[in-house]
Amino acid sequence: MFVAFTNSAGAQNANVRPPSNAVTQAVPAAPSGVETWNDDHRVKIWEKLRHGYSGKASIPDPNAGVLVQAEGEDWRELRRNALPRYGGYALATMILLLAIFYLVRGRVRIERGPAGATVTRFSGVERMAHWLMAVSFVIQGITGLNALYGRDVLLPILGKPAFASFAMLAKSLHAYVAFAFMAGLLLSFILWVRHNFPSKEDVVWLLKAGGLFSKHSHPPARKFNAGQKILFWLVVIGGISLSASGLSLLLPFEMSLFSKTFAVLNMVGFNLPTQLTAVQEMQYAVTWHSVVALGLFCVILAHIYIGTIGMEGAFDAMGSGEVDLNWAEEHHSLWVAEELQKERIAPRGSDARIQPAE
Repeated sequence: MFVAFTNSAGAQNANVRPPSNAVTQAVPAAPSGVETWNDDHRVKIWEKLRHGYSGKASIPDPNAGVLVQAEGEDWRELRRNALPRYGGYALATMILLLAIFYLVRGRVRIERGPAGATVTRFSGVERMAHWLMAVSFVIQGITGLNALYGRDVLLPILGKPAFASFAMLAKSLHAYVAFAFMAGLLLSFILWVRHNFPSKEDVVWLLKAGGLFSKHSHPPARKFNAGQKILFWLVVIGGISLSASGLSLLLPFEMSLFSKTFAVLNMVGFNLPTQLTAVQEMQYAVTWHSVVALGLFCVILAHIYIGTIGMEGAFDAMGSGEVDLNWAEEHHSLWVAEELQKERIAPRGSDARIQPAE
């Protein structure tokens, strides 16, 4: 019965014809002065859409006016392939170089052996600033590496449910711990900037590579040697850059950092685009944040190595704040002489004997 009904309805629809007196209505011509769409106009409008032309949208999101951004595919390719690949090469190269250095040079020992006396190298406030910045940076580094490599490395090991939970936790940690890093960076800058300006002793230190590649060759240095000064400014400049780009990611589409930065760079001879859309600003921010973070992470790996297994007595400086007197005289002889002369430090230990600075 149903089949018969549908067949009947289909037959009726097939026989529907317009009335014999029906008149075809012609499409009215466009008023004079009004431009009509033709194939050429369609080509032009699609070209605009393809290259990120921004129109207006009735919804609250102002970025909805951009329908197509072809450059987004180039950014996705960079983010998923080139960036993690070359970042991985950089990390692996640094780890390999440190391993080779350890095998060839071994641990840098205190040449005269422990003195049995210590001097105060860093105060409690200085150590707090260092560890606040250091611990937060390590957390940021691990969670950031998860964002870049987690899908390829951890997902197959943990499985989707566990990795999803870990990724959400890592994302939250990365966002909130960033403020601890900024606070540690600011405090460290205030405490140590006066000790980190270049001096003539730094040239000698650099020429001798700090005595790291030879024994019985420790160039004189003040509170911070040339290598530590370079590290300080890399951390300060890199940390400020990470903080700024990170804030732009925490507040998406609110900060136009790269348009302004490119405009300044163009004043000294560069030819960079300054009319960036909000989406392009975010793409530049993600890329720059990742590149700077990977570079700084490689530098900090070397710092961690020297401060732990790479050099005897170095960890005590940020551990207890007290360093062995012989270690201090070997690596920071000018600082020891200055502080003893000002009576700011005094050796601790019954067998302490002060020797002239190099």
